[in-house]
Amino acid sequence: MKILIPSVILSILLGAINGYALSFWKVKGANVLFACLLMGSFIPYQVFIYPLVRFYAQAGIYGSLPGIVLTHIIFGMPVMTLLFRNYYIGLPVELFKAARIDGAGFWRIFFSIILPMSVPITIVAVIMQVTAIWNDFLLGLVFAGRDNLPMTVQLNNIVNTTTGERAYNVNMAATILTSMVPLVVYLVSGRWFVRGIASGAVKG
Repeated sequence: MKILIPSVILSILLGAINGYALSFWKVKGANVLFACLLMGSFIPYQVFIYPLVRFYAQAGIYGSLPGIVLTHIIFGMPVMTLLFRNYYIGLPVELFKAARIDGAGFWRIFFSIILPMSVPITIVAVIMQVTAIWNDFLLGLVFAGRDNLPMTVQLNNIVNTTTGERAYNVNMAATILTSMVPLVVYLVSGRWFVRGIASGAVKG
């Protein structure tokens, strides 16, 4: 949970801000930035593991909680930006223009107008990020360190370090407990997920 909660919140918040900026604030180079983010969302993250390990080691955060959280934020932000940008494109631009006429700035428009209208797509983003981060194995194994190993790595250790007769009941119980968090998120927010998809989460 120490890995999941800040990673989900920060990656979604940054993705929402990026999507909002790319949708309503037409700045020079915005299309190039969006293309880079889009390309980044399709590049396998295994390509970046070694450079990140070297960078984290030099920065002194390798094998730490901030290191693994930052890793999930970095790899989650391109997909979240694409998701929110496609959703915001479908919102009435007249609301943004009216707020600008009334003197509202970047952050006032985002927090007072855009963010309250983003509940469906935010639920979609939460489900996607919770599923991806909670079920992650490789990044947790490489970047988390021994004191911050995620549940998937711990489950693997339980299953593969058993000596003698296999305790399949214990392994299955551990597996069910590990899968409870994303399962609860799906059950609680299922209707919002469908609404977010129908509102344009995957269009474009």
